[in-house]
Order: sequence, then C-alpha cells, then structure tokens
Amino acid sequence: MPLVRIEIIKGKDSVYKRKLMDSVHDALVNAIGIEDWDKFQRLYEIDDEFFDRSEGKTDRFTMIELTMFPGRTREQKAALYREIVRLLSENLGIQPTDIFIVINEPPNENWGLAGVQR
Repeated sequence: MPLVRIEIIKGKDSVYKRKLMDSVHDALVNAIGIEDWDKFQRLYEIDDEFFDRSEGKTDRFTMIELTMFPGRTREQKAALYREIVRLLSENLGIQPTDIFIVINEPPNENWGLAGVQR
C-alpha cells in the first residue's frame, strides 16, 4: 500500500499528468508487485518560481515520494527506481537527471488503517 506523492512544476496538461501518475503506478506493480487496484496517489503542482531546484534541472523536474510499509530489500528498491525512470523516460520523455525519488518506511506501528494500528 504505497502512498505516492508526486511534485511537478505547474503547467502540464491533463494527459501528461495522467500518464505521469499511471507510469509511477505501473512501476510499482512491475517492480515490487503491488496489486493494480492498490493506488493511493497525490499530484502537487507548484509554480515554477516556488519550485527551487539545482541548476540544470528542466521544467520537467519531477519529485516522487513513496511512503511504504518497511521490509523491501535494497535490490527491490533499486529495481523500483530503475522502473520509474524507465517508464517516465519512455512515456513522457523525462530525462533521468530530472527525476528525484525518495522512499520513506515508517514502522508498522505508525500506520493506522481503518482505525486499526498495523
């Protein structure tokens, strides 16, 4: 049950945004085997003037934050990073250097699902 937060620079059309979200979800399905129905995503659009980034990053710069249950191996995470970059590059033409990914893994006791601690 990964929670996905994607941040991009404002100005992309709805087709681009849908393809972006679908690509990240497909990478989660392909690389770590989540179920296709297991989709919890948020897309945030930020005005360019308020999206500070390193020199050389383009207007397609994309930050992806994944919050997941702990337990996946280093290899699984590496495969996920590669798959996200592959799909965003193929589907949207985003350069790998414009993709920043971070995974957060809060301990199970920090998850509450339907009012029940995991």
